[in-house]
Amino acid sequence: MANIKSQKKRILTNEKARLRNNAVKSELKTAIRAVNTAVESTDKDAAAAALLTASRKLDKAVSKGVLHKNNAANRKSAISKKVNAL
Repeated sequence: MANIKSQKKRILTNEKARLRNNAVKSELKTAIRAVNTAVESTDKDAAAAALLTASRKLDKAVSKGVLHKNNAANRKSAISKKVNAL
């Protein structure tokens, strides 16, 4: 454990941020999984709706600093490619 007061505070805030980031990443995985299951069942309307929510969550993760913008762009591109192939 650190002795410096500011470092003790950083340890606490880093832990909060880590938990928040993990929650956001888990939400993203769920949203992307929803798109993939809709694509596998060839349900175009459900896939389009799931794509919309997944895209919003990816953009939100970028604005919160959880993901890099290029990483989110690549993920959005991959899932939209699958949906458009239907």
